[in-house]
Amino acid sequence: MDNKNVSNSFQVFLSEAPAHSKAWMDAVQKLDLASTLDKKTEEIAYISVMAAVGLESGMPFHVKSAKKFGATREDVKSAILLGLPAVGNKVIKALPIALDAFDEE
Repeated sequence: MDNKNVSNSFQVFLSEAPAHSKAWMDAVQKLDLASTLDKKTEEIAYISVMAAVGLESGMPFHVKSAKKFGATREDVKSAILLGLPAVGNKVIKALPIALDAFDEE
């Protein structure tokens, strides 16, 4: 895992709770294998969900992953703003975080 793009809180979780983080990562990997979505679509959908629930700490990691799988800057913006009708403007807090991550490198 590229720790440069992982939030500090998640890095602490990985290092300070190894049994819990291993169980979590095992579940994440199994859920990933169960998904029928291609990797780009999966990351775009996850970015949308993260924005909708206000989970901004993992945004840079997943934006960079989406970009690696071919997502455009416009795809990322659209994914974030997709939640506007359902959850309102709380999703716009994720825009600067996501676009800064996308524009790195």
